[in-house]
Amino acid sequence: MSTPPPAPPGRPSPPPDGPSEGADGPGSAPPAVTDDGTRLPRIVRAMAVIERAGNALPHPFWLFWILSALLAVISAILAAADVSVVSPSDHKTVTVQNLLSGDGLAMAVSTMIENFATFPPMATIVVVIMGVAVAERTGFLAALMRVGVSRVPASWVVFAVAFAGTVSHVASAAAYIILVPLGGLAFRAVGRSPILGIVVAYTSIASGYDASPIPTPNDAIFAGITTAAARIVGGDDAYVSPLSNWFFNIASSLLLALVITLVTKFVLSKRPDLDADPDADLEDLGTLTLSARERSALRAAVLALLAALVVLVVVMVPESSPLRGEGGSIVESPFLDGIAAVVALVFGLVGIVYGYRSGSVTSAGDIPKLMGRGIMQMAPVLVLFFAIAQFLAYFDWTHIGDVLAVRAAEALEQSGMPIVLVFLLILLLLTLVNVMVTSGSAMWAMCAPVLVPMLMLVSVPAETTQALFRIADSGSTAITPMSPYFVMALGFLQRYRKSAGIGTLASYTLPLALAMTVAWTALFLVWWAVGIPLGPGAPVR
Repeated sequence: MSTPPPAPPGRPSPPPDGPSEGADGPGSAPPAVTDDGTRLPRIVRAMAVIERAGNALPHPFWLFWILSALLAVISAILAAADVSVVSPSDHKTVTVQNLLSGDGLAMAVSTMIENFATFPPMATIVVVIMGVAVAERTGFLAALMRVGVSRVPASWVVFAVAFAGTVSHVASAAAYIILVPLGGLAFRAVGRSPILGIVVAYTSIASGYDASPIPTPNDAIFAGITTAAARIVGGDDAYVSPLSNWFFNIASSLLLALVITLVTKFVLSKRPDLDADPDADLEDLGTLTLSARERSALRAAVLALLAALVVLVVVMVPESSPLRGEGGSIVESPFLDGIAAVVALVFGLVGIVYGYRSGSVTSAGDIPKLMGRGIMQMAPVLVLFFAIAQFLAYFDWTHIGDVLAVRAAEALEQSGMPIVLVFLLILLLLTLVNVMVTSGSAMWAMCAPVLVPMLMLVSVPAETTQALFRIADSGSTAITPMSPYFVMALGFLQRYRKSAGIGTLASYTLPLALAMTVAWTALFLVWWAVGIPLGPGAPVR
């Protein structure tokens, strides 16, 4: 199966092939009754409505231009009403500006290129992708996943596949393409249901998509959008690092893998419908193993990774290190400022070593070609970034974000609503939006300019709001047919059960997705209550 072009950032790209014959296509929704007149379960009918509504939404690129047009109209109305607030940062009066005015038109035209060029995630994600592309296209990431799910005892196979799902997010689209079928093979290899393996692998990736112990391209994208939103009330000095949620991500990945293991053992394993069809065309279990040359290449790449980490530690140990900040600080240092470049270099290094040893790279000229292909895959993302960058710039210029944030923060303070309840309401709102808007970065770009400043004004750091978004952006993904990879997972499932449909897959993933969301939310609330930093340099509270 070839690697597909990427979808909007925050979600992997759509699958290159749809499900096998008998499945509902990605653009269709299941009927309310079957051919024999049997009424389908309510969850299937509800998802049919969701799918139809979601399919009616425009492409995210056009969605942001539509939002920009609505913003212009709203700004004209609010400006005519002379709506204003007093900024809590400098105590100056901020008045809404009319985007439809002459000044607004001049701003929109004169800053269009600058908005795109200075969009915070822009350069960061391009640099990260160049490094990750080398690691992915040489085969290193695929080999690492295959080893991760094949060399574990039978009793640990569920946890191994689930944890591999959270780690695999660094490979973006490749995570689904490689790990979901491998999950079925890994379960077959230890005498368990391959259907269960497909479900565990898919749900661990989809509903744990923003919980990775390894920094991913999404971390850079989300941090850039959060930074832009934080500057609405925090000024140009506001900055959110790609590692701002790293500690929380590590804990989240371990917790989610444990939750998946427990729910699979005590709930899903009890189902009577886990056997594959008698005539199922089962894959060769040999695809789980590596050749001698691949094993040698993987060992060399892992040694290179360890050597790179040792070098970084040695360089960072002296307080006078040039990679440390003022007074020997690591939190505010050139190292963390350039963490995206460090991540890219490390992935590039291990990819190059693996490529030369495995034979997937034969000359130095192959490396920039692999990087270029990674950038080519980013083309749809960059196009979307252009629309998002303009919308955020317009939103900032009109000062509507300031007004919404200040007024909402005042309402929260006057209501006396516990901040935990506010978190839960925001989580519910974002989860509902996530069911309909399949691009995580598009959803965050729409919501962050309001939610981040609003919560900052009631002393909730931007990094905390971003962590809350991660939960909502992931939890419901495994059950919504609006996710392109829901359809892909269904295709893999139908290799073992031809009669499987949207409702079949949803019924398997729903218990896992719900348990993961509840447990992840509980972890977030405990983290907030205790006051643990979410990541390096992130404020405690």
